[in-house]
Amino acid sequence: MSSVGLVFALVFFAWSMTPSLLPRPWYLQGVAAGICSATGYLAGVGVARLARALGLRPRWSEPTRRRGNALLAAGVGVWVPVSLLLGAHWQEQVRELVGVRTDERSYYGLVLAVAVAVAVGLRDVALLLRAASRRLAAAGSRFVPPAVARLTGAAVVTLLALLVVEGALVNGFLAVVNRLAATADRTDHPGVVRPVAPERSGSPVSRVPWKTLGKEGRAFVAGGPTAAELSAFTGRPALTPIRVYGGRSSAGSLSEVAGLVVAELERTGAFDRAVLAVVTTTGTGWVDPAATEGLEYLYGGDTAIAALQYSYLPSWAAFVADRGSPQAAGAELFDQVHAARERRPPDRRPELVVYGESLGAFGGQAAFDGLGDMTARTSGALWTGTPNSTRVWEDLTAERDPGTPQRLPVVDSGAAVRFADDPGDLDLSAPWGGSRVVYLQHATDPVVWWSPQLLTRRPDWLAEARAPDVSPQMTWLPAITFWQLTMDLVFAADVPPGQGHHYGPVETVEAWVHVLDPPGWTAADTERYRELVEGR
Repeated sequence: MSSVGLVFALVFFAWSMTPSLLPRPWYLQGVAAGICSATGYLAGVGVARLARALGLRPRWSEPTRRRGNALLAAGVGVWVPVSLLLGAHWQEQVRELVGVRTDERSYYGLVLAVAVAVAVGLRDVALLLRAASRRLAAAGSRFVPPAVARLTGAAVVTLLALLVVEGALVNGFLAVVNRLAATADRTDHPGVVRPVAPERSGSPVSRVPWKTLGKEGRAFVAGGPTAAELSAFTGRPALTPIRVYGGRSSAGSLSEVAGLVVAELERTGAFDRAVLAVVTTTGTGWVDPAATEGLEYLYGGDTAIAALQYSYLPSWAAFVADRGSPQAAGAELFDQVHAARERRPPDRRPELVVYGESLGAFGGQAAFDGLGDMTARTSGALWTGTPNSTRVWEDLTAERDPGTPQRLPVVDSGAAVRFADDPGDLDLSAPWGGSRVVYLQHATDPVVWWSPQLLTRRPDWLAEARAPDVSPQMTWLPAITFWQLTMDLVFAADVPPGQGHHYGPVETVEAWVHVLDPPGWTAADTERYRELVEGR
């Protein structure tokens, strides 16, 4: 074992204990620590080999080696427990900041066991690949110069390893996940009953067969507030909200499914409602109730919401395996709905808004070339938890006004688009334009801030002043921060509303108020809606 590699591994192990955006369960902390320790070990081995290649070969006497090894062992005996204690302390601090009160300090000793198992496993894989590379180099050196043989051997082994990981492991795993997800899609959530209201897809008069809607589609059209519930809240006569949906098996192609959704909008009279919302779903076809119900309460049911399913995969798997489908779905559905709306007289067109959360925000924004296109073709947009790799979001963030932070950028003084961690952030001094775009993005949401660039580059949001709910001890560390946020993604939504990837109904309805400025809605109505939600 390399002593230099071990020293680097210990440093990376300690770094992995530092806080990130969300609290991590002990087993995920163990995985992160193991990956980081293995990365550190390999980095240390690389540094030692580079030093030898440069002629730095210290000759230690045997007594000096023994004393060095003893000192290293003593350092390990102190360094590791201190790192674990600090890690437990920082995790408790993060729990307090995001409002999670689960004390796991008693389990933190198990982090070391998991970390060692992961690190040793990764090290053994690396040793196996190195041995294979050396054998290929030895065989090739009979025909080409040794340096060329070593380079070729390393390249061939690396390529084969990538092919095995991507083909046999990743694609094979995703194929299994897809089969399981497709099977689950034929089941129903408890309590879901086929709607009888003609305003819903899947009803007896609908053109979309109930069984083809998929699990999440059936839940969407069967759910939501009734006209009576809306009337009880508003004190005025209400309409039954229109909800139309197309499942992946409702038609042959994505374009045909979108066409079926537009036909449903025509059938239900959706273009005569006050507001028509086009929603891009997450991977399984899920539509966030917080966004849809809030919109329906704002307008007393004088709304129509359209969505379609493009995948069976959960969002994380769809993001890894097929980023094209959500983008194609977002563009196809919006384009067809927009075209149908444009065919109506200008004075008989509903307000057209778009919405997407997480992978839905990633796909929905693909319908637009940029902010100008978005404001020109819609009456407003609400995007929550937008993934970092979303092109429109990236462009707007990069073009922010000088001096404004990455986590809450201001673009053109907030005339057309505004970013908010909390709805109060939307109140800027500059007036809104006609079409308003809102990005809800929590400072603690790893979906928004995770990026491969974290491996080698400090992001602006970690160079700027921290948000109040982000640990002041969090800092960017090469490779480490990437793996920390990767672990944060696993339970990103398992936090209270207003934190992580959990966008609650009240903050969502407040965002809709800023986007649409619904007539007659007041701050008192927002508080009554808060009481309604909390009463559930």
